Amino acid sequence: MWEPISQPGSLSERIVTQVERLISEESLKPGDRLPSEREMAELLGVSRPSVREAVRMLEARGRLKVRHGNGVFVEAPRPQRELQAALAETELTLNELYAMREVLEVPAAAWAAESAGPEQLATVRTALDQLNRATDTGEEPDQLRRLDAAFHQAIAVMAGNRFLRQTSHVLHNMVLAGMQTTLLIPGRIEVARRDHERIYSAIAAHDPAAARRAARAHIRGAHAAAARRLATEVEPV
Repeated sequence: MWEPISQPGSLSERIVTQVERLISEESLKPGDRLPSEREMAELLGVSRPSVREAVRMLEARGRLKVRHGNGVFVEAPRPQRELQAALAETELTLNELYAMREVLEVPAAAWAAESAGPEQLATVRTALDQLNRATDTGEEPDQLRRLDAAFHQAIAVMAGNRFLRQTSHVLHNMVLAGMQTTLLIPGRIEVARRDHERIYSAIAAHDPAAARRAARAHIRGAHAAAARRLATEVEPV
């Protein structure tokens, strides 16, 4: 992933350019930890002061966050952080969360079907296979939630709309933080697996209409399952 700096010019600026390219290509994603200063210097073939200066510049631009004692991490884009902050102050209902999922993920599936390339399809297929293996082996709920979100987020990335990708990421983080996965509801794993395969198949077939229908049916099914579970958890007055 890292390429030695060989072009002429300011070393720190060249490092900044490479890091920003990796972030843009999503080889580096929000929350990813960069190699240590020493490792970065060796990977790029530059001095540690040059790495240090580049990190300082990237932190000033809001691209990196230095957490002293922990390392240097990729920051979420500013619009995404602002949306997270705004929504964190808002108590959203189950209906609102799933309504927003439908608004975002249904067109995302259709756009993905229109533009899907072999590498992107492979990424989505890998995410789906990882989720299927995790459900088969009885992984912990937190892991199931993360893998389920990763599958849907891979489709949002394939859709090619950066704002949608950032917004979808924030929404899934809220769902992860505030809900138990519907995959644990009896019978839901089998339904979700069929739904996911239909979504993937429609995207792979470059059929936007089928992808839209499959995504909508999946979200509405998950919403109904979550609502039924919530109703059973509420104590009668």
